[in-house]
Amino acid sequence: MFLAGKTALITGSTSGIGLAYAKALAGEGANIVINGFGDRDAIETERLNLESLSDAKALYSDADLTKVDAIEAMMVVAADAFGGVDILINNAGMQHVAPVEDFDVAKWDLIIALNLTAAFHTVRLAIPYMKDRKWGRIIATASAHSLVASPFKSAYVTAKHGLAGFHKTVALELATFGITANCISPGYVWTPLVEGQIPDTMKARNMTREQVINDVLLAGQPTKQFVTAEQVAAVALNLCREDAAQMTGSNISIDGGWTAG
Repeated sequence: MFLAGKTALITGSTSGIGLAYAKALAGEGANIVINGFGDRDAIETERLNLESLSDAKALYSDADLTKVDAIEAMMVVAADAFGGVDILINNAGMQHVAPVEDFDVAKWDLIIALNLTAAFHTVRLAIPYMKDRKWGRIIATASAHSLVASPFKSAYVTAKHGLAGFHKTVALELATFGITANCISPGYVWTPLVEGQIPDTMKARNMTREQVINDVLLAGQPTKQFVTAEQVAAVALNLCREDAAQMTGSNISIDGGWTAG
């Protein structure tokens, strides 16, 4: 278990890609801090499952990542329990689909706060401990939308492009400290986030559910298959290996060929 003794904090990790990250890292011995919302009993079941994967511990934080004081409190909890965060994965995000002229202003602000600004706060708070340890892995779930755009997703595309640029900057600043910063950019992964945007897309494009899945979601992925959360988690796990010490400032696509053209 090559991550024994290290601690990973993953935002947006009570389901979907984030939970897959947590399982992959816990399986290699890392202590885990999961974060997100959902049914408390279901979350507790997942927390206990994470602890069963190794001798490491798992904690749950319900921090609202749109609030700076909540993020700061979450990082203090991780520090008090484990000393600090060695592996930080910013995964939390949300989506809203609407034309720019009809885009709800409050939803714009929420998406930017959760998908982009929260990552700034977790990263800035994690860096001092990583510098002390002379080792760290900072990873973000960006998206194919960090590289290309789609209509009706202005806030999401803006946040994901910003996330990619932010992690490039962090990578350069930390290049001599044994800390890497990278983005993973999946195509469409079948998660609650993707499933939840289907009704809005149906409305925005006047399509059926099947049309949205086949003609919108999978239209740009040449493999015509959804990426799995476990495939995304495998990339993150590899970034935590010493073999990946020179991978920094990268934006790794795992999108069925979406951005290849």
